[in-house]
Amino acid sequence: MNTAATSHPKEITLRGILLGVLITLIFTASQVYMGLKVGLTFATSIPAAVISMALLRAFKTSTIQENNIVQTIASSAGTLAAVVFTLPGLLILGWWARLPFVTTFMACAIGGVLGVMYTMPLRRALVTNSDLPYPEGTAAAEVLKVGTSSREGAAEGSAGLWAVILGGVSSAIYAAAAVSTWMAGEISAYFKLSAKGSTVSGMAGSSSLALAGAGHLMGITVGIAMFVGLFIAWGVLMPVLSTIHPHPEQVFADAAARADFIRGGEVRFIGAGVIGVAALWAIGKLIVPVWAGLMSALEAQRKRKSGEADLPRSEHDLPVWIVGLVVILSIIPAAWLLSDFLGRGSAIASIGLPLIVAGVAYIIIAGLLAAAVCGYMAGLIGASNSPVSGVAILAVLGVAVIVGLIGRQLTGDNVQQALVAFCMMVTTVVLAVAVIGNDNLQDLKTGQLVDATPWKQQVALIIGVLAGAAVIPWTLNMLHDVYGFAGEVGHHAIKANAELDAPQAGLISTLAKGAIGGQLPLGFLGIGALIGAGLVAADEVLRGSSKARLALPPLGVGLAIYLPPSVTAPVVVGAIAGWLFEKAIARMKSKEIASRLSILVASGFIVGESLLNVVYASLVSATQNPEIISRYVTPLPVSAGMIVALVAGLAVILALYLWAIAQAKKIDRAT
Repeated sequence: MNTAATSHPKEITLRGILLGVLITLIFTASQVYMGLKVGLTFATSIPAAVISMALLRAFKTSTIQENNIVQTIASSAGTLAAVVFTLPGLLILGWWARLPFVTTFMACAIGGVLGVMYTMPLRRALVTNSDLPYPEGTAAAEVLKVGTSSREGAAEGSAGLWAVILGGVSSAIYAAAAVSTWMAGEISAYFKLSAKGSTVSGMAGSSSLALAGAGHLMGITVGIAMFVGLFIAWGVLMPVLSTIHPHPEQVFADAAARADFIRGGEVRFIGAGVIGVAALWAIGKLIVPVWAGLMSALEAQRKRKSGEADLPRSEHDLPVWIVGLVVILSIIPAAWLLSDFLGRGSAIASIGLPLIVAGVAYIIIAGLLAAAVCGYMAGLIGASNSPVSGVAILAVLGVAVIVGLIGRQLTGDNVQQALVAFCMMVTTVVLAVAVIGNDNLQDLKTGQLVDATPWKQQVALIIGVLAGAAVIPWTLNMLHDVYGFAGEVGHHAIKANAELDAPQAGLISTLAKGAIGGQLPLGFLGIGALIGAGLVAADEVLRGSSKARLALPPLGVGLAIYLPPSVTAPVVVGAIAGWLFEKAIARMKSKEIASRLSILVASGFIVGESLLNVVYASLVSATQNPEIISRYVTPLPVSAGMIVALVAGLAVILALYLWAIAQAKKIDRAT
């Protein structure tokens, strides 16, 4: 691979664009599934960089800057897919039966392009002249450097590609065994704690290597937080609530049915209260540093020389006039988007014009603030750890207040549904702005460290945004047809009783309804807010103690309370497994290589299972047959199926961890 430093290195190439778009399409589909399943997404820059390095090694003319363009395009998959935090809410509300392709594409594309434009003026202040760590951007740059500067790095790049492949294939086969019903898709046990059977609790875990991989990537701190959330939900709240609220009017088939009823109607809203407080606190802490960052950006702009002729290539951004023109011109498609959206809700047609004006203004102004906040958060704590859900919560509450004032004189259920749906659409665009802003500065940091040209990266990210925006509606519709989303009324999924939780979308649509129609379950939300405040205080005490490594992220605790245990328990297992792996390799000479390979194995777990489920959903949707795989297998007995799922899952994780260690030692010996 050619690594010679030149004044005009090969960066944007046709092969790089095609490779980046291909990786984007794959990772976007997997990210959509994970976002609907667990309410979280993962950063794709590092696995994309490894795949790019491994494939572009075949071209002697490839450069580190070309690899950087590939990961820049592909990184949009890990961010733009976060629109699943809002879009499914429109299906849950019953506003749409399916997501219209053009409307969904436009919402993602408008927000994504604005995210790139808004963060460009912040690059010098928040990247070039800043000491913000940008953990993921720095890590991606190191991977690119290692992979292009030495034969050892090339060997690691090849091993990294195999790590993703092996993790993906193993995860896909494991998921296929669960989908086919040959082995248990869930390991669970629910039980009664009282003679009358009113007090219940239990625990469950999906047979999912993807969730275990997500836990590995999140780390032990988030894993512990989720374990605490599980204990609060199932060790405290479930027994207490099932005792004081026996629900004698309900008929439950067993303890599992009773527990699920209480979780959905009570525990879930307590978790929502925790999430709301935690997200708002996380953003509130950043107000001062974000303001300082904005002032620094304005000062840098003031001092900037008028001409760019003397600036080095690594300081060339898109021209300011292009940025301004794109922002101004975006008003037109944004207005069309909202107008077309409102055309589907005649109940509020009489206030259509003020709603469109307010919506477009909100997108432009709130989007700018969201991009700045998220860009700073990416530099501070990393794109994966940024509480973008908090930005979405603030965004939907803000627009709901405005929309509620405009439509306060209209009455009727159809009016409220239309107003809430409008709020969700505006929030979707603002969220797209926020998450791309979150990713853009992270990518520009990587570019700074590998001597890339900023404007070329900005163009590359726009390409990734458009590619991701094209695949998101198709993937969402496919998964919706087959599985459906929790909380929907009237939708009959092809596969019964297999709803995807879409937790963030459910929460945000509930908040929009409450803000407009006063339908929030304030009692349970209030309990959650109090718990959240206590967790925030505990986290601050831990972080301020002499043992500074201790922390208890309240958002992680809240998600574990909000989500069903079948989702969060495997994440906890994966976090613990990753922590034990890091402990096991701590004294190895090649521990850093082994650690990087384990991260890629975990990424492969996520991609493999997610894509298997997308492919399975495609087959079921095309044939309208939910038994397209299961009809060819004979399921194991329930207890045996659970044992096989547990043993097989742990065996796969252990085997690939051992493989990563062996490969790391092999690479180290070759140096």
